[in-house]
This record gives sequence, C-alpha cells and structure tokens, in this order.
Amino acid sequence: MLATNNLTKRYGNFTALDNVSITIEQGQCCGVLGPNGAGKSTMFRLLMGFLRPTSGTAQIAGHDCQKQQNLVHQQVTYLPGDVRLPGAMRGRNVLQFFAEVHPHGNYQRALDTAKRLDLDLSRRVAFMSTGMRQKLGLCIVLSNESPVAIMDEPTTSLDPNVRLEVIHLIKEANDAGKTVVICSHVLSEIEDICSRAIIMRSGQVVHDQDLANLRNQHIIQCRLPDAMPEIPSDLSSLMTNFEHKGERIQFSTNGDLSPILPWLTGLNASEVQIRQIGLKAIYQQHHDTTAEEVSP
Repeated sequence: MLATNNLTKRYGNFTALDNVSITIEQGQCCGVLGPNGAGKSTMFRLLMGFLRPTSGTAQIAGHDCQKQQNLVHQQVTYLPGDVRLPGAMRGRNVLQFFAEVHPHGNYQRALDTAKRLDLDLSRRVAFMSTGMRQKLGLCIVLSNESPVAIMDEPTTSLDPNVRLEVIHLIKEANDAGKTVVICSHVLSEIEDICSRAIIMRSGQVVHDQDLANLRNQHIIQCRLPDAMPEIPSDLSSLMTNFEHKGERIQFSTNGDLSPILPWLTGLNASEVQIRQIGLKAIYQQHHDTTAEEVSP
C-alpha cells in the first residue's frame, strides 16, 4: 500500500532523509519513531508530494507520490504536525468543507467523531484552543473513508481522556482495514496501537520492529537459594543474556513463558519478577538519548 525506494532529501550539504526504503502492507498499522530532526516529518511530506525528493521514489496505492499527487491525495487522509485550518470558519463548517472536497469524506461520521471527542463545533477556529484545533483536525482525518491515513503526532496537546478516545478511534479505523502510519514520541501509544514500529535516526531507518514479536520478549529476575543448575536443552533457545550475582539471577526470554515457569518453580525460585522488554528498551538501543526525549 505504501513504499519508498532509496528516498532521499537534501538541503545543500544537509541530508534530512537518507536512502530510506520501507514497505507497508495494506491494513497494517505502523508507528514511526525518532527524535526531533530524525526525518519523520520530511518523509511524510515527501509521501504527500509537498516536497520534491532529491533522489529515490515513493508510492501510495500504486501511485507515484511526486508524479501523481492528485491520485495519491484521493487515497490518503493526512494530519500534519501543525494543524492549520481557516480561522474565520466555525468547526461545523470546516468539517463540512473537508467532507465535500475529499472523495472519501463523510460529514456525518465527522460529526459523530466530534461528539466522541467532546468538541464544540459552534466555535470559530480562530477562537479555539490548540487542543480543540487538534481535535478538529482529528475529526477530519478519522472520519475520512480513504484507505490510507498518515498522522504526524495525532495526540499532541490533548488531555489523557481524549488521548484514550483517539487511540480507540485509530484502532477502529485499522480494524476496519485502513492502513495507518503514525509518528509519535509517546512510545506507549505506538505499542498500544501499532503492529510494527520503524525507528529513525539522522534521516535513516535504524531499526524495524515487529511489535507482536516484541510482546513475547520478557526479562525475568528471581532469587535462587541454590547454585544455578544447567539449563535443559529444550529451554536453552528460549533463554538468553544471563546475569548471575550471588543468589539473584536475571535473563531474557523470547517466546512462550509456559515451559520456563515450571522449571523455575522446580528450582524453588523466589521473588520472581517478570516484565516485557518493551519498545522503550529497543528505542534506547538505537539512540544515544536521555529519558526526556521520549515518553514511556
């Protein structure tokens, strides 16, 4: 449904996007992660045809993003990172306008979405708060019945309750078959919504993570009263990265935990703690970053 081939964007000596090649299948929900300046928004603008690539190509639904912009825009609904809407128009009129200009627009669904997000549509855009304008942009995007949705920071400026409702709406759209691409700094949102996460750094894709596989990876910590025994051969492939300090032991798992837990019980293990490795750990493996740059 969406593909880039060595997509590159340079501004003089600065490379904003560097030979990015990705493929996103129809119906997939994919998150794009990375610090500011990683190239995420640049890639989205190239996909929408708002920027001309220095080299490489991009396609959405089989249409070239540069040469067939009109056809691409008919298949996509896009939420930019900085939502800008006509200030003199009231919210209801904005929804009606966008529903009429896009071939997949749905005005009634936009009204229903606004109700779910508790948005006052009688107010003019110029007098809306930042969060209200974000809600209005989300109503436009989430009500549109196009096969692809691209959203740059969809939950920015929203309170926690509205964030949860937006997550539900995105999941519903994806469950209905829409291909969704989301950029977010909130790692927990990507874990909740997406089946895949692409991590970018300095204009390049540095990691492509299957989140279903990641959910099967855990870290187990426990206390063993006796010496660490030899690991059974049928479990050795499931257990890695052992750390043994005194009576305390820690190791990683990859796969079903059900064969491992009875083995631990038989060792009289105590103080057993099990936690998923999580996307944050994967992200930090690929970035020299501080905890402030991403939200858990």
